[in-house]
Amino acid sequence: MRILSGLYKGRKIKTIQDASYRPTKSLVRKSLFDILGPLENKSFLDLFSGSGIIGFEALSRGSSKVEFVENNWNHLKLLESNSVYFPESNISINHADVFKYLSSSQKFDIIFADPPYGAFDLDKLFHLVISRVKPTGKYILETNRSNSKLIHNPEVRNYGKTQLAFWGQK
Repeated sequence: MRILSGLYKGRKIKTIQDASYRPTKSLVRKSLFDILGPLENKSFLDLFSGSGIIGFEALSRGSSKVEFVENNWNHLKLLESNSVYFPESNISINHADVFKYLSSSQKFDIIFADPPYGAFDLDKLFHLVISRVKPTGKYILETNRSNSKLIHNPEVRNYGKTQLAFWGQK
């Protein structure tokens, strides 16, 4: 898997074959970052990080700081090994339960969450995340398109079976 655009365009990101996470497809990543636009001086929180491809793409596109939150040890090791390709960047890798982390974290300009499909209460996640998004920020949830029960009327974009839901400033 490779970074699509920005300062680190083309840089490889390791993945785990037969992993329990689903790396976000390049079409979805491209669309996501086209929608977000410039990320200069913006903080970015990548929840349920997996390989970290979304957070590393945010770094490549100018994010000033990226925090990763992952609870799975294998994914955490993968994040740490991928982070060595970005030694000059402001990266923080947190081994934590996302819900516990959000209850005490700082606020971010952009929060992206890609929880395992069907494994978490998305309403509870929404309320915790929204409390950690800066007033001019955004929350983006990647989920399965069949999940049509999203609260608070997000802007929704569909890409095959994948759905991106956006809350926050337009």
